[in-house]
Amino acid sequence: MADSDASIQTGDSSAAQWPKADGYRPNVGIIICNAKQQVLWARRSTRDGWQFPQGGVEDNETAEQAAFRELYEEIGLAREHVRLIGRTQEWLRYEIPRRLVRNPRRQMLRGQKQLWFLFHLIGSDSDVCLDRCGRPEFDRWRWVDYWLPLDDIVHFKRQVYLQALTELEPLVHGIAHETAVARSCGPFE
Repeated sequence: MADSDASIQTGDSSAAQWPKADGYRPNVGIIICNAKQQVLWARRSTRDGWQFPQGGVEDNETAEQAAFRELYEEIGLAREHVRLIGRTQEWLRYEIPRRLVRNPRRQMLRGQKQLWFLFHLIGSDSDVCLDRCGRPEFDRWRWVDYWLPLDDIVHFKRQVYLQALTELEPLVHGIAHETAVARSCGPFE
């Protein structure tokens, strides 16, 4: 299948845990935006670092299905709380520094290849629930300026974040425009 195909079916029961032949684990990145063009920025539970939600694509799951699953598992948002605005056209790759690959069986792992999905939160802030699963990925979250994550993310993910934010930025402007139009129309009767 084409490397840019978002509806990949891995066909490999270990795909979510082990890299493909190219050494990159298929993964999705998630950017959630509010009407003020701010993005949801979350602090990892087991570390002091902040990042966007992300997660592996499981066997027989499309990248879009993985994005909705990870959105629910990590942030607690269901489909009715968000609207999918768009995604990156191609897989974006980053390499994981060797010193961070702890499992000796994962030595083939070079990094992750990610499709990034942009969601608009149409629910309320109170819909965010970080403890939907037994071991929460995040323990805090906040709304931040669209470009702030570039200053705050670990160095080896910075280029992928820049690529994703740059490609998806025009769609964020569309969210702001839609929100302004909806407000100017007033309530429906």
